[in-house]
Amino acid sequence: MIEISNKSHLIENGKTPLIQKARMLALNSLERALNAAEPRSLLQSKLTLKGSCLRADNCSFDLTRIGQVYVVGGGKAGGAMALALEEILGNCISAGVVNVPYGAKRQTQVIELNEASHPVPDGAGEEGARRMMALAKIAEKDDLLICVLSGGGSSLMPLPREGISIRDKQKLTDALLKSGAAIGEINVVRKHLSALKGGWLAKKAYPATVLNLLLSDVMGDSLDAIASGPTVPDPSTFADARRILEKYNLWSDASDSIRKLLSDGELGLAEETPKPGEAAFKRVCNVIVGNNKISSDAAVTFLKSASLNTLLFQDALTGEAREGGKRLALFACRIAASGRPLSKPAGVVAGGETTVTVTGKGKGGRNQELALAAALQFENSGACVLASIGTDGVDGSTDAAGAIVDGFTLARARELGLDPGRYLTDNNSYDFFSQLGDLIVTGATGTNVNDISVIVIL
Repeated sequence: MIEISNKSHLIENGKTPLIQKARMLALNSLERALNAAEPRSLLQSKLTLKGSCLRADNCSFDLTRIGQVYVVGGGKAGGAMALALEEILGNCISAGVVNVPYGAKRQTQVIELNEASHPVPDGAGEEGARRMMALAKIAEKDDLLICVLSGGGSSLMPLPREGISIRDKQKLTDALLKSGAAIGEINVVRKHLSALKGGWLAKKAYPATVLNLLLSDVMGDSLDAIASGPTVPDPSTFADARRILEKYNLWSDASDSIRKLLSDGELGLAEETPKPGEAAFKRVCNVIVGNNKISSDAAVTFLKSASLNTLLFQDALTGEAREGGKRLALFACRIAASGRPLSKPAGVVAGGETTVTVTGKGKGGRNQELALAAALQFENSGACVLASIGTDGVDGSTDAAGAIVDGFTLARARELGLDPGRYLTDNNSYDFFSQLGDLIVTGATGTNVNDISVIVIL
């Protein structure tokens, strides 16, 4: 079970019994969302072995006709997915390498879990990626390459193209993460600097068969965006990657080697990422194991069971975190004041992934910044609570998953001499909520299906 370790304290921080109840409902619904995305059980529900027949959704494989079974991949759910694969396939697996975040290693028997850095890549991740590519290259026509991918896989599986160093990628990744670029834009750049992502892994594995098991951290489950699509065709181009760097004023700061590669690619002097229609992709089977909708639906189901009128936002929560927090808070205040579009008691769930353009010197993450922006709209809103988390349990570079706010957050802050507007301007949401005791702490959850925000209005 994945739990919010400081849930009791967060509930006690409510200034009234009604606020405490609203906090409890919001936090309990988030726990349901997290457990609905537990990758081991999700994978076991999608993958079955009966006799020699391995089935994954609509794909089936007769293992008596399969030579070797190799496992590669990476992501925050990589450890749990590898463990589940071993439990299902046992000694059918010949070898495997899966990159996981530091501290996320599990006790596997055949698949080696290689710890690496996230969100900025490192040499350990590069070494693991090279070993994955080596397995892909030795795979033959009768072999099966199973690729387990989840959120975080892009940074955990770095394999720079010739002429690019891991240091070049580290510097640019850090700049992109602070720029406010959407994750899809960041991944376009990553794919064009990589010898593994953007379809290259599948191309190197051809003519072997590839089974992709994907825990999606991308709204809409776009296959080329999950872990930057190492085994699916890439529709983007070198020109797209350059435009993104120019859009966020990062082109001139990129290393000479990165600018040369992208410029050469635009001129046709460097090979583009593999595109739709290539033979390798005809031997790839893709299975979405889990996604944000599964978690969001679980949160809504819990709130309904608590007799709340509920609403699930169909549009993904995107854009700047502070703008998203403001929109959600104003929506909650409208329900509290008018009973529209829901009457109280009400519960609202939103899934997605916002961005933060870092201009200050503080510490925080997109969910904490979203919550702080919401708090600025919540004063005198009655029994309104908003809680927002990253489902991986890590918000930004902090040890918190997110934060929780209510109509008394600003009053409590003033009692401590805190100016919430100043903390927001300085991108310092972590220190703000740390002093209030309103950081949500789960620890690393071993899953990653974007962010979830829950609003409760009593």
